[in-house]
Amino acid sequence: MEIVVFGAGSLGSLVGGLLAGTHDVTLVGRSAHMRAIEADGLTVGGAVETTVRPRTTTDSEGLSGDVVLVTVKAGDTATAAEALSTGSFNTVCSLQNGFTEETLVAELSVPVLAGTVTYGARLREPGHVDCTGRGTVTLGPYTEDSAADDAAAAERAAAVGEAFRAADIETDVRENMAKQRWEKLAVNAAINPVTALARVENGAVCEEPLWPVARRAARETAAVARASGVDLSDDTAVEAVRTVAASTAANRSSMLQDVDAGRVTEIEAINGAVVERGAQYGVDVPTNRLLTALVNGSKPR
Repeated sequence: MEIVVFGAGSLGSLVGGLLAGTHDVTLVGRSAHMRAIEADGLTVGGAVETTVRPRTTTDSEGLSGDVVLVTVKAGDTATAAEALSTGSFNTVCSLQNGFTEETLVAELSVPVLAGTVTYGARLREPGHVDCTGRGTVTLGPYTEDSAADDAAAAERAAAVGEAFRAADIETDVRENMAKQRWEKLAVNAAINPVTALARVENGAVCEEPLWPVARRAARETAAVARASGVDLSDDTAVEAVRTVAASTAANRSSMLQDVDAGRVTEIEAINGAVVERGAQYGVDVPTNRLLTALVNGSKPR
């Protein structure tokens, strides 16, 4: 399968690197990283060790492939969608944080898949990405309607799932991702800002004094999901947080990495999205509102 990874940072490089051992992969990313890969290949270390030689480019326009995996930061989705509209793809699959699929659907005329990834990734240096923990990719047709049925998107999701499995990536294909998207948002809303503010690895979220804060953030997210028509219980959301935090205990969340590096975080796309939709559906989310304010006001050390 011809696969384009649009936004080859840490996660994009890891997923693209794993896929490149089996498929025809093109990475789209920053110049220093792309030059290093072109010169010496992409080294994957940590829980998975391999060196692959995917194609690379820094030119985001006029791309083509069977599927494009979008792994840019949530705030860059509109720019990515505009660039991708100049190319040719059969399928677009978001592996991003937040509810970015709506932006892709509005700009692109091909089936859009929603995806979640629990692999841990850290870009060590240009040309080298570490897998800090194996996980699962879950993907399926994007829709806000839990009862919607799109045969074309389901067929594309099955094909992409098979491509991932062929590259030894544990993959779960769902008929509908509405509940999964909200569950993912609950996990991110609980883990990312708490680890970023406390400067701790993911596993610490399940311990005192952080666990009550993370638990409240997840429960509030589940309440907003239910108000929007998605059946996500508090217990399911909280257990998902506990499971992901435990399975990625040694990982440094992407938000913690962003805060430490002085980069813009995805807080508005995660907890900010809970706040925004909570207001839309009349659900009070004080923990998510506080976490959003604290991360927006934090400074790198």
